[in-house]
Amino acid sequence: MATALKDLQGTAKFDEIVLDDKYRPSDDEEFMGVKQRAYFLAKLKDWKESIVEESRATMAQLQVDSLREPDLADRASSETDWSIELRTRDRQRKLIAKIDAAIRRLYEGEYGYCEVTGDPIALQRLEARPIATMTLEAQEKHERTERVSRDDRTD
Repeated sequence: MATALKDLQGTAKFDEIVLDDKYRPSDDEEFMGVKQRAYFLAKLKDWKESIVEESRATMAQLQVDSLREPDLADRASSETDWSIELRTRDRQRKLIAKIDAAIRRLYEGEYGYCEVTGDPIALQRLEARPIATMTLEAQEKHERTERVSRDDRTD
């Protein structure tokens, strides 16, 4: 992509830019230019760090808490709570892999472009879901196709 080439040709690298806290990407600037890439890199790294920190806190809490409740009902309740917490952490582990893939796409100049159509993904969509890999239209089509194939298998 052109933005990746600009970085290689000596302009400011997006991963070295410090943006103002008030900065938000807008449609008035170059799509996935240096500032937008810097913004989404910071957003993705912050998101990943918060997930990792929550995970550390959960693991620390698991080591401190004992599941040896004297009452069977209390023990069952605690085990259920921890089971839910661990499933949540597993989903977040998978989310970290998606965040890492988005960061890789940023460095490769592919971030922000639909993997199906190659069209730019709307900034509002990327703001809401920074790991998005498809435009809203392509995602909806993908989900419809997935739903139809799933329905075909259940018949």
